[in-house]
Amino acid sequence: MAKQVQFRRGTTSQHSTFTGAVGEITVDTDKNTAVVHDGSTAGGVPLAKSSELSAKVESLADLGVTAAAADLNTTDVTTLGLVEASKVVTADANGNVIWEDSKKAAFGTAGDLEIYHDGGSSYILENGTGNLNIKSNGTGIVFTKTPHENLAEFKTDGSCDLYYDNTKRFETTSVGADVTGELIADSYNETYAAVTSSSNATTVNCEAGNAFSHTLTENTTFTFSNPPASGTAYSFSIEIIQDASASGFVVTWPSSVDWPSATAPTLTATASAKDVFVFTTRDGGSNWYGFTAGQALG
Repeated sequence: MAKQVQFRRGTTSQHSTFTGAVGEITVDTDKNTAVVHDGSTAGGVPLAKSSELSAKVESLADLGVTAAAADLNTTDVTTLGLVEASKVVTADANGNVIWEDSKKAAFGTAGDLEIYHDGGSSYILENGTGNLNIKSNGTGIVFTKTPHENLAEFKTDGSCDLYYDNTKRFETTSVGADVTGELIADSYNETYAAVTSSSNATTVNCEAGNAFSHTLTENTTFTFSNPPASGTAYSFSIEIIQDASASGFVVTWPSSVDWPSATAPTLTATASAKDVFVFTTRDGGSNWYGFTAGQALG
């Protein structure tokens, strides 16, 4: 320690106006720090002391980073605008996250849900074993074509509507469905229901079907309930079956039924005889037209 080298020195204020030669080292006596000069920068570049480094960089928290070291990668954030395998989050200048064609956004441990575009079409794929559930807490779910052409609409606590070229053709209702236009079906079936009497009264619920039967156990008066609203035509058939004892029970039809020649038919009274009648209305059941389809059928 017999020899020493002494560098030029001064306060921080004195350094701020001093421009040292390239490679020159001076000492800031306020900070007790060496300063390296480049020949052009006033004040030079102060060097940090080891005590300052250890106090500031002992952990990621000292840098204001809350993530675990294992989860931190400086390449995880980029502004290139495209999702890349080595990047976790990417965004373009507009803040849009963009996946290249056929690159998938996958959700679930096994990638059960996939969202992607293959260059021609776009897909939302449930790739697991469960359902693809689309939920809404609003007024419903609407499928449209840009800019605004309805394809399908599912209303909360309301109808489900299907469109053809922006014209509604199918609408579910509280009692069934309403089709606008022609309905073409490969097969057509009508709902059948058997009705019974109680206390000499029998009700045909028009919402229950279009074909009914009733085996007589007593004389009975018929009521036709819940026909469609006026303007919608509705017809049904009913098979009246006498009991096996040939009791000869009789039927009283609603007063709103108009029979040919204003005369209601007389039932066949033989054991287990079958008579079939047809009724139709188009004014909400205010008026019914009754017809005999066949009697004394076996």
